[in-house]
Amino acid sequence: MSAQRPEPSAPELPQTFTPGEVEGKLYERWVEAGYFAARGRAGKDAGTPSGEPEATPFSIVIPPPNVTGSLHVGHALDHTIQDILVRRRRMQGFDTLWLPGMDHAGIATQNVVERELAKEGLSRHDLGREAFVERVWQWKVESGGRILGQMRRLGDSVDWSRERFTMDEGRSKAVRTMFKRLYDDGLIYRAERIINWCPRCLTALSDIEVEHSDDDGELVSIRYGEGDASVVVATTRPETMLGDTAVAVHPSDERYAHLVGAEVELPLTGRRIPIVADVHVDPEFGTGAVKVTPAHDPNDFEIGQRHGLPSITIMDEHGVITAHGMFQGLDRFEARPSVVAALRAEGRIEKEVRPYRHAVGHCQRCDTVVEPRVSLQWFVKVEPLAQAASDAVREGRIAIHPPEMAKRYFSWVDNMHDWCISRQLWWGHRIPVWYGPAGEVVCVGPDEEPPSGEGWTQDEDVLDTWFSSGLWPMSTLGWPDETDDLARYYPTSVLVTGYDILFFWVARMAMFGLYAMKDRGPVDSVPFREIVLHGMVRDAHGKKMSKSFGNVVDPLDWIDRYGADATRFTLARGANPGSDVPVSEEWCQGSRNFATKLWNATRFALMNGASAQLPVPPAEQLSSADRWILSRLHRVIADVDASYEGYEFAKACEAIQAFAWSEFCDWYVELAKTSLTAGGEAADATRAVLGHVLDRLLRLLHPVMPFVTEELWLAVTRGPSGVAPGEAESLVVAAWPTAEPAYVDPAAEAEITALQRLVTEVRRFRSDQGLKPGQRVPAQLVGIEETVLAPHEPAIRSLLRLDPAGTAFTRTASLLVEQVTVEFDTAGTIDVAAERKRLEKDLGNAQKEKVQAERKLGNEEFLAKAPAPVVEKVRGQLAAAEAEIARLEGQLAGLPGS
Repeated sequence: MSAQRPEPSAPELPQTFTPGEVEGKLYERWVEAGYFAARGRAGKDAGTPSGEPEATPFSIVIPPPNVTGSLHVGHALDHTIQDILVRRRRMQGFDTLWLPGMDHAGIATQNVVERELAKEGLSRHDLGREAFVERVWQWKVESGGRILGQMRRLGDSVDWSRERFTMDEGRSKAVRTMFKRLYDDGLIYRAERIINWCPRCLTALSDIEVEHSDDDGELVSIRYGEGDASVVVATTRPETMLGDTAVAVHPSDERYAHLVGAEVELPLTGRRIPIVADVHVDPEFGTGAVKVTPAHDPNDFEIGQRHGLPSITIMDEHGVITAHGMFQGLDRFEARPSVVAALRAEGRIEKEVRPYRHAVGHCQRCDTVVEPRVSLQWFVKVEPLAQAASDAVREGRIAIHPPEMAKRYFSWVDNMHDWCISRQLWWGHRIPVWYGPAGEVVCVGPDEEPPSGEGWTQDEDVLDTWFSSGLWPMSTLGWPDETDDLARYYPTSVLVTGYDILFFWVARMAMFGLYAMKDRGPVDSVPFREIVLHGMVRDAHGKKMSKSFGNVVDPLDWIDRYGADATRFTLARGANPGSDVPVSEEWCQGSRNFATKLWNATRFALMNGASAQLPVPPAEQLSSADRWILSRLHRVIADVDASYEGYEFAKACEAIQAFAWSEFCDWYVELAKTSLTAGGEAADATRAVLGHVLDRLLRLLHPVMPFVTEELWLAVTRGPSGVAPGEAESLVVAAWPTAEPAYVDPAAEAEITALQRLVTEVRRFRSDQGLKPGQRVPAQLVGIEETVLAPHEPAIRSLLRLDPAGTAFTRTASLLVEQVTVEFDTAGTIDVAAERKRLEKDLGNAQKEKVQAERKLGNEEFLAKAPAPVVEKVRGQLAAAEAEIARLEGQLAGLPGS
């Protein structure tokens, strides 16, 4: 990779910042300069502040997006948080590795390519396995991975030289190595078990690939047997009764004690089935008796195992009935009403079929209703692996942020079932097991030759996608080989992901990492030191985003219209640990306005000669406003550092924005105008302070808003001769700002705070008097010379549009604030009659509100029956009305002629 350095920008700034014109160019410049590349043990200095070959490593592996995917708002949030962490650590001098890559997305990708084939009138079976897989690889090269380019648009500072794919050569070797080790250790086995089956994708699914929703259904009550020897069962899936092999009741249920061990005839089939006692049955639910279909229900499967019941499969892989002639060939949902009709004809329907809403599992990929099905599959025995993953968190070797999310982790890991890892697909890592003509079963490692000869065949299934992505922190760094990257960057520092895939991915990485790297010992075998969990992105009202609601945000659309910086800031400012993130387009517009505000303030500073190359004079040579802004800056740096260390991104953004917008752009820039206008040493000091504050502020904001801060920082830090000695050529690799306690000045903060209170109160008073913001008014500041605000009188008059009092000055209104009496002459500036009319109208409304509130609070019945919060609300309304009346009466009394 080229290490060519970018040319420094000129200090001049255009009037406006147009993101679309500069973001792409800036990003490519950063990549070409090698700023994002990890240095590794070789220690190639890519322009980092320290240039230390053995700088402390900091590594993150990106949660690999699907090769079929594009950047959605969840990705944008996840990537923004990771980029904030990486950019900050890079500026702090760490050897940062943010490793990108993609997941092959077995089911989703195969579906995409099969749909393309269908347009040509073909199926994968027409091509054959080898040709189909080749076609998928072709699609991956030509159409897959669009999201990688979209990551560039967002500003991801990933090390593109280390890009990985879950099915590239290195990852394939890792997968086969892990399978072989688990197999040899007896932790992978093949067995007939009840699994989740998708009749549309024609493959098994793990529990976490099934999404449950409350669906409308019907509850059907069916009588099995005759007379006193009969039982009634209720079911939402009457078609499965064709595969019943028992009826179960609770052992302590006296209603059925005399029937346990007896048999009843299964309607429609003529088969007789036993009545068994099992503690799994809830005697309080329904009739207390349940039908048992071991081949089509996971709970029934367990009952069947305990009682040695046969499993009768009544559907094929497409969900079509294969048992009992009159229903044979019907789809499962077609068979349902047909079975009910046949049962009704035999008088077996005990009650009216009634509507029933219940949880139903759906395939995560295609939304088809999942069918539990007994099938021969490959499984991982998870108990010892899950125990290790649980212990790592409980013992603090892996920390979860926020800590309360650990309960969700334990609830899954501590109760995990054996993991079904085989999938009936062609796209994916094929299971490395061969079967021989004499029943031989041979698992082949990556460095071994598979058996060959007549009668030898490889297993047809592929591995669950999560198997390969579970190896991601290790495999991307070169495992199972002992590479330099593995030695340096494993364990990774932080895993950033949404809490919604805590079970899908995080737990699997913990299990595999601890197992594969156990030789490193308990501390260094973990795949990551910390897990940072963020929530889902929701709309401004907290509603889940959905196309049907019309509230889905396309981050690429926001980037097109408002820029990547505004999009990133909008997402980051809502990212509280573990909480869902509300966003709205209005907030994104506000983030763009924030960037514009900072741009304009920087242009003002540059036009007035500010530069970061100017040394800040000693405190005694600075004005109180200069000392105040420096003090506030360095307090904010400390606050932001603390927030980032605690992964409180919203809090960090709030602190930066409040300081930049209000304290710097609004207050300090206005105060600086006084000293800049005065000229001399005071102006020179303010220019230096402006440069210092902008330099540190832009460094502080860079991880969140990298593009606009780069443009501004290059202008602020460049002098006539270009780069200052020892300074970085880009903000990407400039040093992170540190809080310097010497700049903290409580006295200056108190002084400017008093000025702010005075100005704020007088502005409010002016508004109450009906004065327009820009309207100039003659005024006297009585007593200011005896306060700390005396040096600020020119700035106060400028901020408040107050003219000196002339010889014809007549006081018409006054306000005492901060020991200063501000006297106004408003006689010639307002229409007294119109203002009186407006105030009297407002006073009348306030008096009505007071009367209404008093009437309610004087009603004993209201006080007795109304909830306490309602009563308190009315009391608050009364207090507010009384305060408003006092304010308006005071304004009326202050009008000329009163």
